[in-house]
Amino acid sequence: MNETLPERAAVATAPATLAMRGITKTYGGVAALSDVSVEIAAGEVHAILGENGAGKSTLMNVATGGTQPDAGTILVAGEDVGALSPRSAAAHGIAIVHQHPAVLPDLTVLENLEVALPASVLKGEGGRAASARRILERVGLDVDLRDRVELMTVAQRHLLEIAKAFAVEPRVLILDEPTAPLGDDAVRHFFSLVRDAVGRGTSVVYITHRMAEVRELADRVTVLRDGRTRGTALVADVTDDELLSLIVGRKLDSTFPPKLGAAADEAFGHDLELVGLSGPGFAGIDAKVRRGAIVGIAGVVGNGQTDLLRALAGLEQFDGEVRVGGTARSGRELLRRAAYMPSDRHGEGLAMSLSVRENAAISALKSFTAGPLLRRPREVETVGGSLRSLAVKAPSMDAPVGALSGGNQQKVVISRALLSDPVLLIADEPTQGVDVGARAEIYGILREASSRGIPVVVASSDTKELEGLCDQVLVMSRGQVVATLEGDDITEERMVSAAVGSKATAIATPEALRPEHPTGLRRFVQSDFAPSVLVAALIVVLGAFIAAQNGAFLSTFNLVTILTAATAVGFLALGQNIALLTGGIDLSVGPLAGFLVVVASFFVNDGKPVGTVLLGLGLMLLIAIAVGLVNGGLIRGARFTPIAATLALYIALGGFALLLRPEQGGYISQDFQSFVTMSFGPIPLFFIVLVVVAVLLELALRRTRWGWRLRAAGSDEVAARTVGVAVDRTVVLGYVATAALVFLSALMFMGQYGVGDPTQGSAFTLTSITAVVLGGTSLLGGRGTFIGPLLGALLLQQVLSATVFLGLGTVFQYYFQGALILVAAIVYTTGRIRRRRRRAAVE
Repeated sequence: MNETLPERAAVATAPATLAMRGITKTYGGVAALSDVSVEIAAGEVHAILGENGAGKSTLMNVATGGTQPDAGTILVAGEDVGALSPRSAAAHGIAIVHQHPAVLPDLTVLENLEVALPASVLKGEGGRAASARRILERVGLDVDLRDRVELMTVAQRHLLEIAKAFAVEPRVLILDEPTAPLGDDAVRHFFSLVRDAVGRGTSVVYITHRMAEVRELADRVTVLRDGRTRGTALVADVTDDELLSLIVGRKLDSTFPPKLGAAADEAFGHDLELVGLSGPGFAGIDAKVRRGAIVGIAGVVGNGQTDLLRALAGLEQFDGEVRVGGTARSGRELLRRAAYMPSDRHGEGLAMSLSVRENAAISALKSFTAGPLLRRPREVETVGGSLRSLAVKAPSMDAPVGALSGGNQQKVVISRALLSDPVLLIADEPTQGVDVGARAEIYGILREASSRGIPVVVASSDTKELEGLCDQVLVMSRGQVVATLEGDDITEERMVSAAVGSKATAIATPEALRPEHPTGLRRFVQSDFAPSVLVAALIVVLGAFIAAQNGAFLSTFNLVTILTAATAVGFLALGQNIALLTGGIDLSVGPLAGFLVVVASFFVNDGKPVGTVLLGLGLMLLIAIAVGLVNGGLIRGARFTPIAATLALYIALGGFALLLRPEQGGYISQDFQSFVTMSFGPIPLFFIVLVVVAVLLELALRRTRWGWRLRAAGSDEVAARTVGVAVDRTVVLGYVATAALVFLSALMFMGQYGVGDPTQGSAFTLTSITAVVLGGTSLLGGRGTFIGPLLGALLLQQVLSATVFLGLGTVFQYYFQGALILVAAIVYTTGRIRRRRRRAAVE
């Protein structure tokens, strides 16, 4: 196979929809791509093959604007488009389905579509919701638009990613391992969508590790190895052996290691027996596995395979018995002693922020300790030996695991499993997204583990994989084993026939263990607004109790006092909320409010001309905006952590305030104070302003691109960038908006305290964070409301007032605030953990 084939020359005479010529990209002196050229003709499916780390994803990131090449040219329909960004690539009609879906877990299905797609795509008949449903129906995805994406399975998230790509009717569609988590029916439907798109003239770039898919879909194929183009040819003119030889740079003698054989050595130390095993999603599983055998779990995706594996790993409750080596193992024992390799390598299999060494060692730390201390030399030696034995390719053991290719990441997961000295090894889709060379190595590793006496259970949607690897296969349908295959009976045809021809009825699943599909009240309880309702109810109950004890609590004077104080804290909380929604925090809000009051104390005084007063107010606003820009610039430009950046401003603003006014001074105009504290009966004017601002911000958060992008940046920054969100700009403008709301809070402090005090405001940073946490905003970003922080501020002031009217000491103010924060943290965190467990259960 070479570049001079006459068939290729004939294709190349037509104008290429996408042409990439001489593309070169290096990272730290290491070439990821070296002078790579490829052309995609109109109306063709062009497969790109290569091992993990060959440069395929880097090349596609260049094509979609996610990566800027060091050299080379990109042409779309013959036009040199220069350097692309995700947004400009989309404008040129280039769409991509990523191997790891660029979805935002904290946003709903509809909001994910709204963030990623042009507004025009969702303006069809019936409005946004109807258009969104049609987009999902096209790819066969049946989910509620109001559900959070975090509750979706891996396969559903992939379908959502596919739906986004097809919705824009792209000129060039790039598909990176699109079928990896999909079942047979979904794959067939997806292939029909690809063929329809090609029939309409769309050019498709198809990246896969499955040779059968290349044969079924592709017209031409290009092979990359070590960042270089190794050849391009018509698929019909090249054999699988030739392709494999080019992909791995060597001839593979066999993809699969030899099977156990009929006369197995009975001296191995473990066996596996399942007796009447039932749990969420499966029932009545009986199996007896020979020593040294690998048992496969087959069936159409979603028929209980993953549920069974999670139970074997001790991650789900089960009835019945699991016997390993003749010993019955409880769920708790399996959780400690079984090793589980999940299908979602990034989400569940690896801690992406940790190093290769740390990920491999984390399950075996006890074996590296001497007393309470970790013996680092022993850890390094043992982990290094394990990684070398598995041929893990990494710059070093201390390199971030995220820098490794998919195949090497999977080997790290296997290394961790084997280092834990498991009694049972469980692998769910162990070669998903892994190239052919790494697949053969992983198969060999699993066979070696089984030969050492560790029972190995493998679930895979690739029946050819199960056919070549396993000594015994359990075919599941509707949560039940409908066929047990051994020896020569383990064929793709027998597995598919057993799964498709099964007449098994659906099992009854206890409601408490059934995968979650929230409706009605349950969906509301899981929504962002549930904490706000809880806080509002607490305000009403607490208010009624205090009023019952002391009728003066509901006096006009006291209500005005509470609402005025809540207004000052409320504006701070709204600002803090914006920072937290982006995944950050702003420790400078309190000192900034105090500093602005100090500045105002030189301008907003009795007897000063109106122009001077307006100048002072304008200067306050400019200072606030400047502080927001500095905070945002330090975080996104200088790459400070949000805590470090805003703590620096916290200290600096406190110092500037003391420089301007070493002591209290500069009394605020009485007229201005009267204006700020004006009220209509028991309702202060500025409290009404606070409510209006909160409602407007809430509407913007839910119904505008600003709000979607703000939450997208905090939900998953990488995914947000991938779908075209300008994360840096979004975060910087978010901190500017935070500072602008602090300016409104400073106006309230001017009216309340009436004097420039250099120490005023610092304590309100913690108060603002408390109000936001009470309101239900996630400290991890991406999730929350603006109504919640407003109610949180009101509750805090009500608690402070309660200590007076109930005759309690000042110390109880801190007890009550601490108790509220603790309860809020427990309730909201527990709820989120439960949702994650339910999500894991359906994956």
